[in-house]
Amino acid sequence: MKRVIVGISAASAAAFVTAAPAQAAPADPIKALKGQFVAGKGVKFTDRTTLTGDGTNVLILRRTGSFQFGRSGIVASDISAKAGATSDEPAATAIARLTPERTIRIGTTSYTSGGVLAEKLPKGKVWYKDPQGMAAGGSGWFGQIVNVAEPATLQTLLRSAKKSHTTYSGTITFGKLAKISPWFRASLRIWSKDTAVAKYSITMNRDGLPQRLTTSYPATGLFDSNGWEGKTISVETRFTDWGGKVSIKAPPASKVTAKLDDD
Repeated sequence: MKRVIVGISAASAAAFVTAAPAQAAPADPIKALKGQFVAGKGVKFTDRTTLTGDGTNVLILRRTGSFQFGRSGIVASDISAKAGATSDEPAATAIARLTPERTIRIGTTSYTSGGVLAEKLPKGKVWYKDPQGMAAGGSGWFGQIVNVAEPATLQTLLRSAKKSHTTYSGTITFGKLAKISPWFRASLRIWSKDTAVAKYSITMNRDGLPQRLTTSYPATGLFDSNGWEGKTISVETRFTDWGGKVSIKAPPASKVTAKLDDD
């Protein structure tokens, strides 16, 4: 009887091992990202920017947006920005002047509505067109400067990062970002220090795609002014709806101008 029981137990264990599914290999983030590059598809995101230092911790900017993909990567973006909490902090005052603002960018051409340009638009026009425009209008100065939807940028960040479960953390200089990232260059145009260091943390979802990105860097990396000494800009970005339908179009031509009243 003991032999029968042992035999049954051994057979059952063997069957269980045979039937157990193989452990799935971790998703390759670069391959997963490139797999999203389908015409008419894209991803949505939200940004929250805070300024800390000198005893302050102020939410200065909120943004919502989307990237539209083509076979080679990002082909268009649509970003709306608004000021965060009301504050006497100079940066919050600057943001209030820059927002509310919306920027549509198709290729390298941007269309910006609102913000500091609103009062400079000719009567009847709502959008300012710039063939080599900034990626996110005025809000780009305080928005997310790291774009993990760019394969070369994501690959560089992951290569030098420390990994813990599904989160990658590391640092990168503004100078290195400028070399590899079209988004960084188009968002800022100019900055104060190539040597400024941005800290980053990227958390992936189950498909190996970025779900949450946080960055922080000294404000003096952007602005060469004593008023920014000792202050840090931090941005949290969350990505949703990877692979969803995204269709970004230029505004109606009748509402667009390439000239400002003070030109």
